[in-house]
Amino acid sequence: MKLFRFGPEGKEKPGVELPDGKQLDVSDFGQDYTEDFFAEDGIGRLKAWLADHKDKCPEVTEGFRFGPVVKRPSKLICIGLNYAKHAAESGMDVPKEPVVFFKATSSIVGPNDPVVIPRGSEKTDWEVELAVVIGKKTSYVTKEEAMNYVAGYALHNDYSERAYQLERGGQWVKGKSCDTFAPLGPYLVTADEELDPHNLNLWLKVNGETLQNSNTSDFIFDIPTVISYLSEFMTLLPGDVISTGTPAGVGLGFDPPRYLKPGDVVELGIEGLGSAKQEAKAYVSVRK
Repeated sequence: MKLFRFGPEGKEKPGVELPDGKQLDVSDFGQDYTEDFFAEDGIGRLKAWLADHKDKCPEVTEGFRFGPVVKRPSKLICIGLNYAKHAAESGMDVPKEPVVFFKATSSIVGPNDPVVIPRGSEKTDWEVELAVVIGKKTSYVTKEEAMNYVAGYALHNDYSERAYQLERGGQWVKGKSCDTFAPLGPYLVTADEELDPHNLNLWLKVNGETLQNSNTSDFIFDIPTVISYLSEFMTLLPGDVISTGTPAGVGLGFDPPRYLKPGDVVELGIEGLGSAKQEAKAYVSVRK
């Protein structure tokens, strides 16, 4: 199934896209795509519910806003330098173990929402990534069993402020967690679909120019390795999002580096998971 969330920010509803492209409002199912939804076999229950109720579900009106595909995950965990060419363009060695960092979940927005360049930022960068959504609670899971804990996959743009990330004390989370820095979606494609997450084309354009164009077959650490590795250090909860790294072509890797400025348009996509589009906007202070 293709799950999505739609509607105004903070008031999103759950939706499902059928194989024929019809998009349904499944609010009557009674549950949004939250930690509890995944923990309680929500995907299986929703599939069974649709068998009896899809003809009664209203179609979603065209022109709606896509929200983030998961509502308030407990964690957004990222893997750095997971493509060899990206490590090289960053001037870093290929890691011997996965490089792990977090993004604040407050950075998560809809896939087509604007990306806000932080106040004073001159080094806001882009990173197209495959995100994995965890379906069941786990810790110390083996690589052989890890894929059984995957609910599905989504498109993620891991925006980064490189000065905050690399020049402000060495803590990557500061450069990764600014508001709007984690557009997630448009779809969560469930793991039971015919999709090979280790052989997906992914791409990103800035103002129409293709800057990233690669395939997940170039992972240094594959998804079972990443899930097993992370589960050694923390419990993975249903709905947690793991972003698996970006290929070469980020702004930091150019000579001279290239960064976003207000008015720039970023488009990105992953085969089978849909595409997204974000316009860069300048930070505007809002007093409350």
